[in-house]
Amino acid sequence: MTREYLKNATLTAESDASETHETVKKILADIEAGGDAKALEYAKKFDRYEGNVMLTPEEIEAACALVPEKLKQDIQFAQGNVQRFAEAQKATVSDVEIEIVPGMIAGQKAIPVDAAGCYVPGGRYSHIASAIMTVTTAKVAGCHHITACSPPRPDVGVNPAIVYAAHISGADKIMALGGVQGVAAMTFGLFGLPKANILVGPGNQFVAEAKRILFGRVGIDMIAGPTDSLILADKNADAHIVATDLVSQAEHGYNSPVWLVTDDRALAEKVMEIVPGLIDDLPDVNRENAFAAWRDYAEVILCKDREDMAACSDEYAPEHLTVQAGDLDWWLERLTCYGSLFLGEETTVSYGDKASGTNHVLPTSGAASYTGGLSVHKYMKIVTWQRSTRDGSKSVAEATARISRLEGMEGHARAADVRLAKYFPGENFDLSANG
Repeated sequence: MTREYLKNATLTAESDASETHETVKKILADIEAGGDAKALEYAKKFDRYEGNVMLTPEEIEAACALVPEKLKQDIQFAQGNVQRFAEAQKATVSDVEIEIVPGMIAGQKAIPVDAAGCYVPGGRYSHIASAIMTVTTAKVAGCHHITACSPPRPDVGVNPAIVYAAHISGADKIMALGGVQGVAAMTFGLFGLPKANILVGPGNQFVAEAKRILFGRVGIDMIAGPTDSLILADKNADAHIVATDLVSQAEHGYNSPVWLVTDDRALAEKVMEIVPGLIDDLPDVNRENAFAAWRDYAEVILCKDREDMAACSDEYAPEHLTVQAGDLDWWLERLTCYGSLFLGEETTVSYGDKASGTNHVLPTSGAASYTGGLSVHKYMKIVTWQRSTRDGSKSVAEATARISRLEGMEGHARAADVRLAKYFPGENFDLSANG
């Protein structure tokens, strides 16, 4: 049995790619040349906002006061979970020191970047959780300065809950600036900010393109496309829960792919029957997004067995991967390509998106085949060092000189030669390329 597509996508993330490069490139160049004034000009044009861009402590306090106490408690709960997980991640990175040969010591040191710029979407949906995910991990990593940047609503400003989440997570500055102009302000160090060493956080196609263009002069977490999710389900899965989970992710946007991979035809057909009703029951904007995503991007794939299901999933390399099937340990061991994995009916992508502790800034569009998501490690530079005694350098210098000459790099060879001559006068060394 070959794989059977009971529902096939008519579009892909690639087919929907917008021609935004030139637009974004021009905005970045304008802002770099024009500084704060040009950034404010674009904020007025795109955000339709003329309020204070850099929130003062008083404005932050006032925004926090607007957040209901119950929501504050939920944000604190989620932030605590993300912080605990990030601290556990950081504990996996340690400084290393090893004696390579007698007298020659090499080491590794983990150093956090100085300044992080965290973009928090606030357009179609206010991504409170993104403030938690990006700022908390930067804080745990040890970044010295963290800016949270989020698009303001006209005459309102940044969503108070986003302000509160960024504030309790450890943001040093909170900026009311959206889109390309927000990314540019953090990168170029506008409004009195230090220039960001790394930009993190999700955003629309303009934010993603800005990060793509700026990558190199500033680090980035990843270039993210539309969010995507895949569910692996067997005959024992609950069709209603599977369908609900698919719809919950399709609401992200009209171009957010969701995929069901199963070895049970009856389950697949039942899920396909349930999904339209669940979509119809959503609020207007959510319904429009989910309807288009399901119609144009969703796929339902019937495989011959669980090994074929796993292979299919690895080929897709989804951002979010859910397993609603038996023998969860087998799946955990077998699956290799995903941004974040959710094992069993008792967990769901929504948990990871909001409050369970793992990060929701994840690789999309197949990038999970070569990278993971945002973590404390993204904010840290793993650098190396070495020191040596004179005796310890002897064998290394000899090998360096000969390898350098074999490569034709005489200058490199002589840097080794002079040390051998100084440290071991009177000794003869065969340092020729063909020695």
